[in-house]
Amino acid sequence: MHRTDAEMKPGPVVGYAPLRMGDNVDVAAILTEEVAPGEMLMLMVHSEAGGMMTGGFEYTLGSVEDGPIRMDGQLVITVITAQ
Repeated sequence: MHRTDAEMKPGPVVGYAPLRMGDNVDVAAILTEEVAPGEMLMLMVHSEAGGMMTGGFEYTLGSVEDGPIRMDGQLVITVITAQ
């Protein structure tokens, strides 16, 4: 989960949620920073490729560890507004 704004560019990571292969329903994120109501958040699917630990989210902006997944060249994302 990245902060974002009207420009729709991914900003700093503020949380993450482990996903399993296949359909994921009622996913709860683990926040690593405070998020205020009304903030725009970009939910982006990242891989488990690279890094030092399986199941631990190691990505920071620009790194290759646990980097974003692309389908047909496009990032797998959606944008929400925190409540």
